[in-house]
Amino acid sequence: MAAAILRRARSRRRRPPASPRRAHAGPAPPRARPAPSDPEGPAPRPTRSCRCRKWRRGSGLAWRMAGTRGVGREAAAAGSLPGKRPPEPEEAGTPSPRTEVASVQLEDEYVEDSSDEEDIRNTVGNVPLEWYDDFPHVGYDLDGRRIYKPLRTPDELDQFLDKMDNPDYWRTVRDRMTGHSVQLTDEQVALVRRLQRGQFGDVSFNPYEPAVDFFSGDLMIHPVTNRPADKRSFIPSLVEKEKVSRMVHAIKMGWIQPRRPRDSTPSFYDLWAQEDPDAVLGRHKMHVPAPKLALPGHAESYNPPPEYLPSEEERMAWEQREPEERRLNFLPRRFPSLRAVPAYGRFIQERFERCLDLYLCPRQRKMRVNVDPEDLIPRLPRPRDLQPFPTCQALVYRGHGDLVRCLSVSPGGQWLASGSDDGSVRLWEVASARCVRTVPVGGVVKSVAWNPRPTVCLVAVAVEDAVLLLNPALGDRLVVGSTDQLLSAFTPPAEPAAQPAHWLEASEEERRVGLRLRICHGKPVTQATWHGRGDYMAVVLATPGRSQVLIHQLSRRRSQSPFRRGHGQVQRVAFHPMRPFLLVASQRSVRLYHLLRQELTKKLTPNCKWVSSLAVHPAGDNVICGSYDSKLVWFDLDLSTRPYRVLRHHKKALRAVAFHPRYPLFASGSDDGSVIVCHGMVYNDLLQNPLLVPVKVLKGHSLTKDLGVLDVAFHPAQPWVFSAGADGTLRLFT
Repeated sequence: MAAAILRRARSRRRRPPASPRRAHAGPAPPRARPAPSDPEGPAPRPTRSCRCRKWRRGSGLAWRMAGTRGVGREAAAAGSLPGKRPPEPEEAGTPSPRTEVASVQLEDEYVEDSSDEEDIRNTVGNVPLEWYDDFPHVGYDLDGRRIYKPLRTPDELDQFLDKMDNPDYWRTVRDRMTGHSVQLTDEQVALVRRLQRGQFGDVSFNPYEPAVDFFSGDLMIHPVTNRPADKRSFIPSLVEKEKVSRMVHAIKMGWIQPRRPRDSTPSFYDLWAQEDPDAVLGRHKMHVPAPKLALPGHAESYNPPPEYLPSEEERMAWEQREPEERRLNFLPRRFPSLRAVPAYGRFIQERFERCLDLYLCPRQRKMRVNVDPEDLIPRLPRPRDLQPFPTCQALVYRGHGDLVRCLSVSPGGQWLASGSDDGSVRLWEVASARCVRTVPVGGVVKSVAWNPRPTVCLVAVAVEDAVLLLNPALGDRLVVGSTDQLLSAFTPPAEPAAQPAHWLEASEEERRVGLRLRICHGKPVTQATWHGRGDYMAVVLATPGRSQVLIHQLSRRRSQSPFRRGHGQVQRVAFHPMRPFLLVASQRSVRLYHLLRQELTKKLTPNCKWVSSLAVHPAGDNVICGSYDSKLVWFDLDLSTRPYRVLRHHKKALRAVAFHPRYPLFASGSDDGSVIVCHGMVYNDLLQNPLLVPVKVLKGHSLTKDLGVLDVAFHPAQPWVFSAGADGTLRLFT
């Protein structure tokens, strides 16, 4: 802007005088304006000279106002509206002599220019560029013309295309003053990189040049100046005298405390000052003194008495003992003089242990509460107040040649069925312990389950990969006959559906033994259990996958797999006695499924390593499960999915648990050869927790191959419990 003013001033000074006739000829013709700049952007102007800087500061405001008025007159003459881009002016004709003189002067003015100032085209001044967001221009140039923004602002898509196509995109920046993109040169890129690395901008600058000593380090004889000293340097200062008097008065009044000399000696205090009652730490009643070392005795002497010297047998016994069991940490020895005593080998270790004693010593005395241990035991009722429950062994059922894995009691309580590894199922009379019938099945019996319906005489036996349905023909003949009629009344469908198990009729020879149906699964069967109504039966298969649990319907002879996918290895299953629920126990959890809705209702976490057995309370609101890590876990389904109580009465793995159908009793059998009977009262009041009290430990089975009691079951009507052991016997406790 200042350069344009200077250029116009010089052009007026060199203008020739006007003729007198021209003054009376009328108005002067309009001066020809210079041609407009290139639409792509104004041509770069030479840098301004340093000679016009001072003059430029003073006349900047006047020229800015004049430029604004000139722009306004141009807009009014062109008929353009404010805020819109004016039409491009037409090319001027023959330039006037004045214009030629100005152009010639412009070319000659910047031939020799030493200014290093940047070419600032936008002369809008120090104002925020946000003011021009709603205008088509971003400022004004030196001639007062508007600097218009680009016609189209590049969006993200244009920037992405430019980034892909333009190889110099990485060195292109946007100038906020003009709105155009500027491509950095190699020198500018190198300058930016040097600044990013924390280096100097100038390449030729050496920051490690040797320092120049401007002043000499030698002591000069003559002073720098011979000016005589002032008179005030010899006369005491009155101002300082007044300050000193004020400070002396303040010290006398105690307002200012003089600084005391610091004591350079370090200060220590006794951490264990218990002996001194006047000490600070000694007044604390809860302070604990440091443990003191025992004073040395005759054994520590370099010349101990003969009775302190160990013999050869005592030396060998001392060496064979553990370090914690030795009375002394060393063996006494005799030396002729103190000079002959060698270095102690355990010196560093004993000093370290002494430091540990001081460091780990309790700093506060804990007051013990005097509580009677009997008060900590919960108030439980006496076992004799909780009778009846089994207390002694009444009968022993002998006859199996191998360990008895399972047993089951008939619904009436008159008969007992047991399965053994000797490949047979034996039927016993409960009252007399007499073996009524023996049915050979040709394999290891894993599970035996009597049908709970009193009107059906049927026993399910799990042998290898099949479940055998036996009619033992015991008891009422009408019940035995109705059972055969129920099985023979089935009519097979015309088109049999695909099932996970095959139902086969027994042959004539097998029917004489008592076998009626055979359900083949193709995989080993580990458990078979009946539903409370006696029509459905759940089977557990020893195979991974979703087909571990199958449900069979006796009346329709149908089999189905209720689960789409498996959740670990299934150990036991049980039907809910009141609701359409199925409980499935895996190794680490017990899941409760709703059979009608076909959804998971609850997941119980027993916090055991391996669940071995499962039993459901007759009311259906409580569940117990045993584990191989000798835990018996009681769950209250209405309370939580976590255990209500964990009982650890057994010393070895639990094999079986059972609830009594009528009495508040439950029992558990373990590999330690014992059966523990507990009183488990469940109240109808939901606000009262169940009462669990162990009442009796029943023993009678002998351990065989580290196995004890393998199964337990209660009598359906009497407070009796049956147990099957690895010693090949069954025992009745009454």
